[in-house]
Amino acid sequence: MTTNRTFTMIKPDAVANGHIGAIINDITTAGFKIIALKYTQLSKESAGEFYAIHKERPFFNDLVGFMSSGPIVAAILEKENAIEDFRKLIGATNPAEAAEGTIRKKYAVSIDANAMHGSDSNENAEIEGNFFFTAAERF
Repeated sequence: MTTNRTFTMIKPDAVANGHIGAIINDITTAGFKIIALKYTQLSKESAGEFYAIHKERPFFNDLVGFMSSGPIVAAILEKENAIEDFRKLIGATNPAEAAEGTIRKKYAVSIDANAMHGSDSNENAEIEGNFFFTAAERF
């Protein structure tokens, strides 16, 4: 069986609203295996580094401020077809446009406070996972 890994982050809004357990339940019920899990908080500097790809965008400073505003839960997940399946599970970035039953439809507050981050490619999943976890933590 071919497996694939993806990276995700439960964002500060969903953590503050008490949704960690429900979101993790949704993830594991969808067949994802949790390879690594970390409860942490990004500094403004580390949030800026993580989202550096968006540095020239007008929303960059707001994004960095939001992502450093409270604790997050970072995770590496494993499942066949992980990237595509996880993107379907979390739903559209705008929760108003997200399909019923998706994580963002159930737990997101707005397009900005959208509960979850999910890698959009195998390359980004590896980069993002490496940002939060050492090789030993990613067994």
